[in-house]
Amino acid sequence: MAKPRRRFSPCLTGVTATFLFAVLYAPLIAAEDEPPPWPTCGPYPPSGNYTANSTYQSNINRLAATLPRNASSSPELYATGSVGDVPDAVYGQALCRGDVANASACESCVAAAFRGATRACPLYKDVMIFYDLCQLRFSNRDFLLDDDYYVTTYTLQRSRRVAGGAAPAFDAAVGLLVNATAGYAAAGDSSSSSRRFGTGTEGFDDRSNPKIYALSQCAPDTTVEVCRTCLGTITAELPKLFSGRTGGGIFGVWCNFRYEVFPFFSGRPLLQLPQFVGTPPAPAPPATTGGGEKTRNSAGIVLAIVMATIAVILVIVMVYFFCWRRRPKANAFLPYSATSDDRNIDSLLLDLAILRGATDDFDECRMLGKGGFGMVYKGDLPDGQEIAVKRLCQSSRQGIGELKSELVLVAKLHHKNLVRLLGVCLEEHEKILVYEYMPNRSLDTILFDSEKNKELDWGKRFKVINGIARGLQYLHEDSQLKIVHRDLKASNILLDSDYNPKISDFGLAKIFGGDQSEDVTRRIAGTYGYMAPEYAMGGHYSIKSDVFSFGVLVLEIVTGRRNSGSDKTEQDVDLLNNVWEHWTRGNVIELIDPSLGNHPPIDQMLKCIHVGLLCVQRKPGSRPAMSSVNIMFSSHTVRLPSLSRPAFCIQEVSTSESSNAYSDAYPYTENSTVMSSNQVSITELLPR
Repeated sequence: MAKPRRRFSPCLTGVTATFLFAVLYAPLIAAEDEPPPWPTCGPYPPSGNYTANSTYQSNINRLAATLPRNASSSPELYATGSVGDVPDAVYGQALCRGDVANASACESCVAAAFRGATRACPLYKDVMIFYDLCQLRFSNRDFLLDDDYYVTTYTLQRSRRVAGGAAPAFDAAVGLLVNATAGYAAAGDSSSSSRRFGTGTEGFDDRSNPKIYALSQCAPDTTVEVCRTCLGTITAELPKLFSGRTGGGIFGVWCNFRYEVFPFFSGRPLLQLPQFVGTPPAPAPPATTGGGEKTRNSAGIVLAIVMATIAVILVIVMVYFFCWRRRPKANAFLPYSATSDDRNIDSLLLDLAILRGATDDFDECRMLGKGGFGMVYKGDLPDGQEIAVKRLCQSSRQGIGELKSELVLVAKLHHKNLVRLLGVCLEEHEKILVYEYMPNRSLDTILFDSEKNKELDWGKRFKVINGIARGLQYLHEDSQLKIVHRDLKASNILLDSDYNPKISDFGLAKIFGGDQSEDVTRRIAGTYGYMAPEYAMGGHYSIKSDVFSFGVLVLEIVTGRRNSGSDKTEQDVDLLNNVWEHWTRGNVIELIDPSLGNHPPIDQMLKCIHVGLLCVQRKPGSRPAMSSVNIMFSSHTVRLPSLSRPAFCIQEVSTSESSNAYSDAYPYTENSTVMSSNQVSITELLPR
């Protein structure tokens, strides 16, 4: 039984995130001994069923073969993944509870969840299932996108009631404890921070319920603000759904909480609240006949009521003060606020000694690559986590202030198709960034290698194209900040072990505020072959500049050829015009990468070429927004717009030519142009 969905828009320190909240009861009130698993078949929106032995069922089985192991091998005991192509694509998420003792227990639980989901919800395309130690969701809808804040939940209500008149005080104690664990999970004030997990216990002044235990958790890839808002949404249901009940919880995809009057989690609680002493109701006055005694009893009643009121007010003040201390400041989303910078940077700081040990003192044998910024090394932390360590050159003009601004920016961006920043080191004049390690390195190292490119079959390439498009849509339209990347290229697309793409290197990124849609700069920085003409020739950049770079990437991925000028096969025609000429002649299939085999999905490839050419149109206004691009890729019925000849490709320009061109438009002596070849990334970070 599902309640109607309710829309609310909580203000996240200047950024409004909209959650759709749907509480599903299955059953409406679970029995006290209702054991897990707790399934929800076909959450929101209705997803329909699949048929037995279909491609969709095969994709579920493929996901079940990898997701449990990926979750157990993750430091956060959390994994997401997708298998197959639309309309049979299956998206999955597995999360083990933060107190799970070991990886094998996590893997076993997630594997059991897959089996339990198919038994409890046979042939459902969209299933959520919750066990004591883990939870699982798989769906035909990509619910993993960061802008998807559906808090679809399963509610467990214990049937046992608090005895006597202690229910109001018990409810107040539960509210205080649950909110405390929720704040702890969101803020992550200890080693549990990466797991977004908190547990707590609280004594209660009642013999039948000597202690209350509570647990709260968010998906580890949620931001602090999203975690806090998600938990705040479901804990707000406490007074209505759990009044006077000795236990219960709400379990959702992105967050959950549970409380009981017995210890249901492992290990010592992370929070221990002091004994909660509730205020009992005032005793009824004894019947008397004396007027003086009546007066004294009336005074006692008034005093009891006043004292009870004061106690309730004190409890409310304590809860409010606790939440106020943990809520983000009003300027938490302002990227250059000193308060915001200091708080976020402190949580990211790493010791240089740890990084030296992880990289064998920056040994050349551990070097993954180098560029204009410095070197990148592979590191192994003591807990076994693999990292990528980006060590900026000592001579880099990127100052500490600018670096901090950049870090705060990256820390606020959280999407599965953006590389995740793990930390920073600023000791001993070092400037080091630490990112998650990508086993398959960058796209260019595979795509443009005549031997390695065979690893990238069309399924993987289309996954890469889709992932980049979704990451850009997040930057341009869906994130809390509107970001223009300005250096999107194959070498800045990193691939994880499953060839999922992640956009990296935000050294040139710019933030747009309010309704701003474009800007002009006198310092041009970027990479040959990927720069939109209006940016390269006039300094004008916008989100459509990134769309141009994306179009170049799409054509490179389909053809397996660079657009930098080094791989030209027909005189001096660049890739864009080469593709256009073949497109107009009707033989563009000849340009498809021959390593893709003899029977590739031609229709899908032609759609990608069409979208790629659409993104590199000469006029920025003729290029589609990334949200439209994602619709084009996912829909089989959308009619693609007609094309005109693409913009000419910006190839290498001499410094003197560039200076003259920019001096005409902007008569300043300090005008300069900073570009790089496709092999080297040059970061010129300026205060924004």
